[in-house]
Parts: sequence; C-alpha cells; structure tokens
Amino acid sequence: MTPPSAAEFEQSMAACLGGPAPGRLGVAVSGGGDSVALMALLADWAGPRGVALSAVTVDHGLRPEAAEEAALAARIAARLGLPHETLRWQGWDGQGNLQDAARRARRALIADWAGTRGLGAVALGHTLDDQAETVLLRLARGSGVDGLSGMTPHRRAAGIVWLRPLLGVRRAALRALLRDRDLPWTEDPSNADPRFDRVKARRALEALAPLGLDAEGLAETAGHMATARAALEAETQDAARAIARVTVAGAVCIDRAGLVALPEEIRLRLVSHALIWVASAGYRPRRRALERALSDAVAGRAGTLHGCELRPEAGNLCIRREPAAVRDMTARPGEIWDGRWRVTGPETPGVRVAALGAEGLADCPGWRETGLSRGALAATPAIWRDAQLVAAPLAGRAEGWQARLEPGADSFFETILSH
Repeated sequence: MTPPSAAEFEQSMAACLGGPAPGRLGVAVSGGGDSVALMALLADWAGPRGVALSAVTVDHGLRPEAAEEAALAARIAARLGLPHETLRWQGWDGQGNLQDAARRARRALIADWAGTRGLGAVALGHTLDDQAETVLLRLARGSGVDGLSGMTPHRRAAGIVWLRPLLGVRRAALRALLRDRDLPWTEDPSNADPRFDRVKARRALEALAPLGLDAEGLAETAGHMATARAALEAETQDAARAIARVTVAGAVCIDRAGLVALPEEIRLRLVSHALIWVASAGYRPRRRALERALSDAVAGRAGTLHGCELRPEAGNLCIRREPAAVRDMTARPGEIWDGRWRVTGPETPGVRVAALGAEGLADCPGWRETGLSRGALAATPAIWRDAQLVAAPLAGRAEGWQARLEPGADSFFETILSH
C-alpha cells in the first residue's frame, strides 16, 4: 500500500485545523506504528511552517515493556529533532475497565501537559481502520447519528484541541511509510488479544469484507453521519446562544420555557453538552439517564447526573458541578483543576488548589454578596494550606488570587460543534 504523500498529509492537516496552523503543536506517541508515522509526517509538515512540534508519551506502567516503548518513542523523536517527554500514570487501582481507565488517564495527563506548555492542539494517530472499528462497535451497541459518525478530525475536550489527521489513511500505508524511512516501531500485544472488543471488531471486518462491509465502507458511512450530526449541532448551538448563559461560577443556566419549546433531539443535545462541559467529561451521559433527569428537571425536581447537579432556579434549569464530584480533586496553583479552572496568585509555598466545600464556605463571611448560591460556590476552586483556607477567589475572599475558566465561558457555545 502506498504511503501518504506530503501533499496528501498537508490537505489532511488543513482540514483538521480549519484555519491557520498553531504556533505550537503536540503529538501523542505511544511507540506504535500509527503514532510514530504521524510524528514523522508532522515533523516534515511543521518545520516549513514554523510550528514548534513537541512529542509526548504516556507510560501506564501496566506492562514490563511500557518503559522501553516510551524510551523508543523518545529516541525516534530525537532522531526527528523533536523534544519529547514521558508522562507516567500510577492511578490504576485494579478496579473497573482497565482499557477505559488507561484511556481516560492518558487524555487527562496529555491535556495537562499541553495546557501548561501553551500548545494549541495535540495530534493523535487514529487511522481509517480505527474509524471503521469504532463505527462497527457503536453499531453493535445501537448508537444513533452521533455514535455512527465515528471519531472527528477536530475536537475540543479537556481544555485543548485534539486533531486526528490520519482518519483517511490505512494502517498498512503507514507501515509502508515507516519501512521506507527505516523508522522502528513496536506492536502492543493487546492489539492481538481476542478478549478485547476492538480486536474482535478487527477480525469481524476481515470476515465481512467479502460482503462489501469493509473498512472503507464503514468510514464512508461515518462521513455521511457526520454531515447529519453537523446540522443537528448547528441547530443546538443556535438554541444555546438564544436561551443559555454561563455564570461566573462555571454553571450553565438554561431558560426552562425555551428549553421545553425545543425539539426533543435538540433539547437533549443541549443539556447533554452542558453536562459534558460543566463536568469536563470526555463522554456524554447515557440517553435514558439523561431523559429521566431532564424530565425531572423540567417538572421542577432537582437531581444529579454525570457529576453535575440539575436544579430548577427562577425559571431556569441550572447545571452546575456537583460538590461531591470534586471533593477529592487537587492541583498545584497554575495547573488546570477539574478540567477547566486555572487558579493563579501570589507565590505561596505549601498550598494546593481544591474545592471550597462547605467547610471553606464557612470561612467566607461575604459569600452572599457574590450573588451565587451556597451549592454553586461549594464546587468552585479555592486555595488551601493543609486544612486552612487561604483564599476563595469566587466566594469573596480573593486575597490576590484569581480563578478563571480555561479556555473561557464562550467555549461552552463554541464546542457544541464537533468540527
């Protein structure tokens, strides 16, 4: 299979970016063939455009080979003249879905890495084969338009932009590129483990290809569904701009009468997006749970879903962060906290960013003057030294500190669109 040409990759990048190239760009590299090929293509693309390209690898520490794979990625990056960093995850507790937990941890670590280094976006090495497998798996789960539209080439999540410029390229073409350029790569043994659904999907596609149900066909279906999805998202964005607003505490308040008047699909999309944005979640709530929560909220009953509270307030449905969901979250000043808050202030040794909570709110005598409710403020970021509250920027105790949404309140409206 023929490797992608420089001109073809340039077209893919232009389509992903949808505008000028960023001054700084990241690329996630596992050491596998797809991501190594992407790094090589990006290195060729970035230089002439003055784009500062940096590579990052996440070592999950789940296999003995992981450290060597990260070291290989670093060596290849050095060969291509790129800076490289390895991030290590130590959060697996042996519970739940390992692949899902590792994927979420990887995204969170990379997002924080990119945010602290001012990178405009991070590129991922998903291919046409990955797209086809994704669509097949989602078809098996009864997904609708959004699920069957597959992965998008441009997506904002966790505070940064994720790019997938290889969604139109087959894995075999990327392996041909690596062989032509004499670049090494590793193969993750889990890619051949039949216990995993994605491996089952890969084998199913091989079996179904004689019937015409092949990777190219499923990727084409994803393209058609993406067109339909874009139309629904555009209508949802128009509705959001008309009836929704973002508060200074990062909640989304939607006019209830206007919400009820919307077509059901647009109503569900708007509330789902608000939940994702407020919780900085990488996935949407299940439709049935969303329908129940929204029905309760429209009827005037408060509830929780997706790490958020849905509360009817003064003619609005207010979707705000659930205090219990952020109770144990911490970050250093200057880092992103809860996926969307950056807290900065005077140099103060020994402090951390954590939720204000009821305990902190009790040390903010002027919180009522902010006009924000007790529950809304409890989930906002504050500065702590051990058990002592140092500052609460959103609760009337700034003490020289600032808490700002990043990338900002407007991102709630902008990120409704996938592209």
